[in-house]
Amino acid sequence: MSRAPEFIPLSDVAVRAVAGTNSRHVALIEDAFGVLVETPGGGVSLSGDTRARGQAKKAVQAIADRADQGLEVADADVRVAIGQARGGTGARGAAGQSLPVGRRGQVAPKTPNQARYLEALGRCDLVFGLGPAGTGKTFLAVAHGAGMLLRGDVDRLIVSRPAVEAGERLGFLPGDLNEKVDPYMAPVWEALTDILGAEQLRRRREKGEIEVAPIAFLRGRTLSQAFVIVDEAQNASRAQMKMVLTRLGEGSRMAVTGDPTQIDLPHPNDSGLAHAVGLLEGVKGIGVTRFEAEDVVRHPLVERIVRAYDDDAARRGRTV
Repeated sequence: MSRAPEFIPLSDVAVRAVAGTNSRHVALIEDAFGVLVETPGGGVSLSGDTRARGQAKKAVQAIADRADQGLEVADADVRVAIGQARGGTGARGAAGQSLPVGRRGQVAPKTPNQARYLEALGRCDLVFGLGPAGTGKTFLAVAHGAGMLLRGDVDRLIVSRPAVEAGERLGFLPGDLNEKVDPYMAPVWEALTDILGAEQLRRRREKGEIEVAPIAFLRGRTLSQAFVIVDEAQNASRAQMKMVLTRLGEGSRMAVTGDPTQIDLPHPNDSGLAHAVGLLEGVKGIGVTRFEAEDVVRHPLVERIVRAYDDDAARRGRTV
């Protein structure tokens, strides 16, 4: 049943965030809940039936809270707020966890699974983050590791990744080790630059506090007092995965991230990621977080692409 509009008083910055550029955010909220959203000044007015208006109000307040904290509010944040309002769940960070402030504001989880992932990173010595592209599994691991480094909880942040890209081998690329590896590590460097800034990243890298190395170069080492990120782990072989997992030394923690559906190895069954999770899930001190299409916080089309591929795999009777 339709009722009189409900007015929600908000700050000017929150009203602008709820409205969005050219009223894009208003359109997303109206389409999601079937309500009319107006911004008459000093707040937001919601018209619609009681249930729809109540859900829309939760989304509006979540967007407003984010804006009032000085955080950027993008389309992805609005979609997350809508999803949380529909499901009645929040996305609070892990208790007591301190994440750094990036160039776009305080790093914070945007979905319940991201919050569970951060909680696991704060609680477990080894955490697997599995799921499709755009779910934040690498960015949040980098943010958590950078936070530990800035607080002095670890001495080093070490990032490793299998060098499996388009059939090329590191030995055929020009330059020293860093120049060979950097093209493979672009997503990680982008995340670190966003969180630490280019200058601090350069200084810490020069001091050896931030290190990048292909998985093969970790063989024989013991990684102590470090936070270790193994990215794109679906492209690590079973032997490589066992080797890198057993590098953990005193005072170290590790995050292993990857998408089991995006294996670039010549023989996909040799991938060590799903094998390791199958062996280790449930072992004390090990956490596993599985991200889904609804956790994608990139362009909205990415979520729909992921769902389409998942549906195709299900129709073909394949497990991915």
